Amino acid sequence: MTATTRQQVLGLYRKIFRIARKWKSLSAMEEDTIKEKQYIVEEARHLFHKNKHVTHIETIEQFIEECNARIEIGLHYGIPYPRPTHLPPMGLTMSHSKKLNKQDKLRKQAKPLYLKSHDEIS
Repeated sequence: MTATTRQQVLGLYRKIFRIARKWKSLSAMEEDTIKEKQYIVEEARHLFHKNKHVTHIETIEQFIEECNARIEIGLHYGIPYPRPTHLPPMGLTMSHSKKLNKQDKLRKQAKPLYLKSHDEIS
């Protein structure tokens, strides 16, 4: 990892924790605010620690883009949780079709940037 990417990653990590400190739930209920703050902190810690040994520059840049996208979407909508995709699993082809692999590949390509690491967790 270069010094520039290291600074970007550490800056994002600090930015996420600053956002978590100032976070207010849309429902304005204290319980919801606390839960959402905890989710933001736990999600950030988990993903950053899981990926701390990644050394490939392109992969790191993808993770940085994903992180920025999730931050912007979370701040814009006021919801810290990733937004779901609206493509039903195996909804486009029959289970015995040869097109299954093609459809699965298209489904993976159609997945939004901000959900790539979220599916690996759940």
